[in-house]
Amino acid sequence: MPDHDSLFDEPAENSGPDAGGVSGARDERAAQTGNDPSGHRARLRKRLVEGGAEALGDHEVIELLLMQAVPRRDMKPLARNLIHRFGSLAGVLQADPRALAGHPGMGEAAVAALRVVTVAATRLARQKVREAPVIGSWQALIDYLTIDMAHLTRERVRVLYLNSKNMLILDDLVGDGSIDEAAIHPREVIRRALDIGATALILVHNHPSGSPQPSRADIEVTNRIAEAGRLLGISVHDHVIIGREGHTSLRAKGLI
Repeated sequence: MPDHDSLFDEPAENSGPDAGGVSGARDERAAQTGNDPSGHRARLRKRLVEGGAEALGDHEVIELLLMQAVPRRDMKPLARNLIHRFGSLAGVLQADPRALAGHPGMGEAAVAALRVVTVAATRLARQKVREAPVIGSWQALIDYLTIDMAHLTRERVRVLYLNSKNMLILDDLVGDGSIDEAAIHPREVIRRALDIGATALILVHNHPSGSPQPSRADIEVTNRIAEAGRLLGISVHDHVIIGREGHTSLRAKGLI
């Protein structure tokens, strides 16, 4: 049985003065039922499968994802509009679902088709972090944090608790908001470490502005937590700030 992309590749034989009208109506019916007379969708899929990671442009990746959810429309204009609005492929895939849902032409199925990519990528990156000591696989950690936090539109604070082998034992989402004592309490962070048997931790938060450069508050709260940890044998390995423009390690800057 032929696949849907080939059903209308060959024009049917027609006779009589209405042949052109019949052909036009056939193409219209094909578009309405999700078929692809031009073979465009089939070509995109083939390039994806056979051509490797760089075979598709960013807008074509978005287009292909949208096609899985919306089979009856040309998704190229919407894909280009999304790239233009959110700035990049990563910006689209990591956009707030409410912002995506409010974009003209986007429905629930289309939003889900885009969001599932980020969910899968985050879980894959998180699994890599869990499989090896964090300090020895630093890039894997940065990749995970970047996927999960770089494009957030609000500030989020988390604490990564490690055991004596520097394996991740808990990725604790502390909450949303700026990193000051209203959002993160040094005593609570250290108490949690003791409760779960952690011997070290890494502080993480994002800057929605895009710049990962630390503020005075970032430095001050880090040093308060580090001091509290030293008294009880809990090491603060680092404080990592994630932004769209990259990341900053306070340890690497000599600020811890």
